[in-house]
Amino acid sequence: DRFTVVRSMSHEDLDHGSAVYLALTGHYHARRSGNPPIAPNDAPTYGAILRRLSKGGRLADAVHLNAPALVPFIPSPGQYAGLLGRAYEPLVVGNVAESAGAIPGLALTDDVPTVRMSSRLSLKESLDHSLETLSKNERAIDINRLYGQAYQMLSSPQARDAFNLDAEPARIRDRYGRHRSGQALLMARRLVEAGVPYINVTWNHSNRGQDKDPQDTDVCGWDTHNDIFDVMQNQLLPRFDESFSALMEDLDQRGLLEQTLVVCMGEFGRAPRIALEKKFAGATPGRKHWATVYSIVVAGAGVKRGSIVGSSDRLGGEPTSERYGPWDVSATMFSALGIDPHGTYADAFGRPFVITEGRPIAALYHG
Repeated sequence: DRFTVVRSMSHEDLDHGSAVYLALTGHYHARRSGNPPIAPNDAPTYGAILRRLSKGGRLADAVHLNAPALVPFIPSPGQYAGLLGRAYEPLVVGNVAESAGAIPGLALTDDVPTVRMSSRLSLKESLDHSLETLSKNERAIDINRLYGQAYQMLSSPQARDAFNLDAEPARIRDRYGRHRSGQALLMARRLVEAGVPYINVTWNHSNRGQDKDPQDTDVCGWDTHNDIFDVMQNQLLPRFDESFSALMEDLDQRGLLEQTLVVCMGEFGRAPRIALEKKFAGATPGRKHWATVYSIVVAGAGVKRGSIVGSSDRLGGEPTSERYGPWDVSATMFSALGIDPHGTYADAFGRPFVITEGRPIAALYHG
């Protein structure tokens, strides 16, 4: 009773890599492919746009957890800053379940305390200012901005605490599930409490991790062309139900859900018909890609509880109501953040780009 299901999501891209790009940028990729290359002129991921528009002053503006998303073992485009430049990359944290008290790289070492790190940064800044050409170079400016952000994270006790899962009671960690996706959702809740405005959690980071290591349930992905009954019933759904329900319950009980928009979605859905695809191991039953109609879950930030938006036909193959696309999801998210989804941001060369051509999904809140 805490969320609403949108049942009439729809778009035209059936390839994982470019569809991930579409889901995380709100724009179609120029090349629809399972593994399109990551390019500097890519549309920026949502978190990068938020960082570009932010005035700073937060622990972090955008964090990607359990990332990057792999297809099946290659990072997909759409998760990066693209044409905004590297200075606006979201903070990426991989397997948080393996961290012992602190995320590697977010803590100063004993031989480099805060005072020593601060003096190093001051020396670097003075050298940069003495080299006029370097100080005006766009790439150098990006790097300097990254140095500043890194120092802010390293020197912040708030950052170390927010990323420290050992600060959570054992019963809470157990409730979320002692696996990398569950612990990533728990860290997401901690980051919400710390004031981070945008958090992207990848659930099971490889879409076909079971092909490489069928025994490792942490990498079993949702690309269920085969073994759909075993994988869904025994691995994917029990863990997802455990962890997602824990997040929703936790946010609600802490009074955070009404101010936090939660969007649970994939890059597309699965075909309404179960079939055998011989190219997959064992030719056991599975479902192909399907973007004509699929569902997402949305909750919090004023979204109606226990409701349904949109509909599909009796087979779940075609929408029978107003269609919504990833661009509409992006408009909904930016609107919830208090940002005009039809506003603009400027790239590294000052060129204006519209955030999204979509529109907020009003039916989530009214009707």
